[in-house]
Amino acid sequence: MKRVSMEEAMQSISSGMRVWVQGMANTPHGLLAEFAKRCNNLTDVSLFHLHLEGPTPWITESLRHRVRDISLFIGPNVRQAVNDGRASYLPLFLSEVPWFIRQTEFRPHVALINVSAPDRHGYVSLGPTIEATLAAIEQADIVIAQINPSVPRVMGDALLSIDAITYGVDWNEPLAASEPRASDPLTDSIGRYVSELIPDRATLQLGIGKIPDAVLSQLIHHRDLGVHSEMISDGVRILAEKGVVTGHYKVTDPGQIVAAFALGQQAMYDFMDDNPAVSIRAVDYTNNTAVIRRNPRMMSVNSAVEVDLTGQVVAECIGSQMLSGVGGQMDFVRGASLAPDGKSIIALPSQTRSGKSRIVSVLTPGASVTTTRNHVQYVVTEYGVAELHGRTLEERARQLISVAHPDNREELTQAAKRMLPGF
Repeated sequence: MKRVSMEEAMQSISSGMRVWVQGMANTPHGLLAEFAKRCNNLTDVSLFHLHLEGPTPWITESLRHRVRDISLFIGPNVRQAVNDGRASYLPLFLSEVPWFIRQTEFRPHVALINVSAPDRHGYVSLGPTIEATLAAIEQADIVIAQINPSVPRVMGDALLSIDAITYGVDWNEPLAASEPRASDPLTDSIGRYVSELIPDRATLQLGIGKIPDAVLSQLIHHRDLGVHSEMISDGVRILAEKGVVTGHYKVTDPGQIVAAFALGQQAMYDFMDDNPAVSIRAVDYTNNTAVIRRNPRMMSVNSAVEVDLTGQVVAECIGSQMLSGVGGQMDFVRGASLAPDGKSIIALPSQTRSGKSRIVSVLTPGASVTTTRNHVQYVVTEYGVAELHGRTLEERARQLISVAHPDNREELTQAAKRMLPGF
């Protein structure tokens, strides 16, 4: 690793190059700001990434024809750009992103990463975020690292020899953090219904947001839970510190909290620092269905935008307007469904903030199905649990109407009668 200035490091990026950038908590803001400046002198540069945090100075009108932003999972900071054509979305199951990176025609020339200071053995840590970045580091010709003392030393696949880094730039910036989310009666009710589906000694996969937080807060009296997830946040930390999460009954990585990335508050990153009970792994391991299904009582809890009366789940868009991406929902839905005594759970409020039903007779035109009705087992709203697995279309409709908002049930019932002759 050669220590250089930010500007010197960016001189290694040339026109026509493909660049991968590490995301989530580890989004390297210093490198990206300098990258945007460098792109003023380049053309035909492609920037690939998953969810990024913070500003996006390369997505501007002046750089529109110089750099192409390609997101494999859309965060709020690039959502509008994707929907108005200034950036692009590339749909892939999260478990397949490392495979994509390793293909010759997509292999990155440069990887931008945000790592801890080297230890006395010459290793840095990728911190709370690996996702597909390890594959990018392996494939890239040039690896540019922010050497950042704010990045915790995290275990698992996160340790990286400085020999794998081409240029190191000393830079101190705090990791991106999620804001605390206040609970409310609606999400607390959803959390309570979901928690009642989860037994002791289960292994959990949850995302981030008010509903996952509400579920985790309801698990405080459970025993010997494990975590094998795409993502973890402060709710997992709290349960681990209280002795609820032990991982004793996991088949894969017993005793360890396993995830591909974490996003939380500073207390979360402090908890992960030098903690052998936390293992951040590459996403083609965490989201590998063959790995997920090995854990008995695997519980997959995911959210949705809308669910139709047959059980089709939309989780990534509102009609043709993109919100996020397919992510790892199907990876874990399938893995949990195949696990011994596993359960796949979709949790969502019954209505939007404007009072529109999220349980719908027909999906919004232009919407993409994230999880097929064949894979869905449970759908949970604040009104209860709809059990769909092994049910006919008519039975599914009745179950889903029973958990819809009372204001929408009659309309949904009439729609079901028109659509399903046996209803």
